Amino acid sequence: MRLDTVRRLATPEGCVIDLRLAGPVVRARAWLIDFLIRFAVWLLLVIVAARLGDFGAGLLLLGAFVLEWLYPIVFEVWFRGQTPGKRACGLAVVHDDGRPVGSNAAFIRNTLRAIDFLPLFYATGFVCSLLNADGKRLGDLAAGTLVVYVETGRRPAAASSVDVGSEPPPFALSREEQLVLIEFSQRAPLLTPERAAELAAAAGPLLGGAEGEAGTLRLQRIGSFLLGSRAG
Repeated sequence: MRLDTVRRLATPEGCVIDLRLAGPVVRARAWLIDFLIRFAVWLLLVIVAARLGDFGAGLLLLGAFVLEWLYPIVFEVWFRGQTPGKRACGLAVVHDDGRPVGSNAAFIRNTLRAIDFLPLFYATGFVCSLLNADGKRLGDLAAGTLVVYVETGRRPAAASSVDVGSEPPPFALSREEQLVLIEFSQRAPLLTPERAAELAAAAGPLLGGAEGEAGTLRLQRIGSFLLGSRAG
């Protein structure tokens, strides 16, 4: 069972990495930032081209090609999977196995934006990302890529080191339920309080009527108890 939008991968070297998948809303925000940047450059080209006659018309055609097709490819290949918009939103494009995106994958995913755009304003890509468990649009499916959050700094150690205590679950749990609770207790300090409470609410009877932060803490205590039992 997957908790939140984190995808856990095992590398050939035996390391385990967590990738937090980006949803369609934050990806749309990154696209809008890139669009505004490209639009500003386009306006500058129009001003310059207006003074150059026929040569200016050719310059506009070349500029349109570069801004629409080469802009995302060049940035994703040479700047670790990040266009300026993705960098501003803390996102990056990577391969399905977590490797940095390569030139072939960047070319495929961005070329297929023409299909994702159909019938209007990326409607196909948006619907596809909602139906796909990894939030992929068609370009990502063809290229084998993911859009994930990147770490912008070190995580605060204080939040995860707080001892919330432990308590046994009120009734017997299956192995899968125990693993989910253990994972939640370890990851809850890294989530926002609102998101942690939202996930905790799905536990239902385990909360014993507790809500909000109280429910989150109770699940953390149960998770700590289960983790200690397994370690023992």
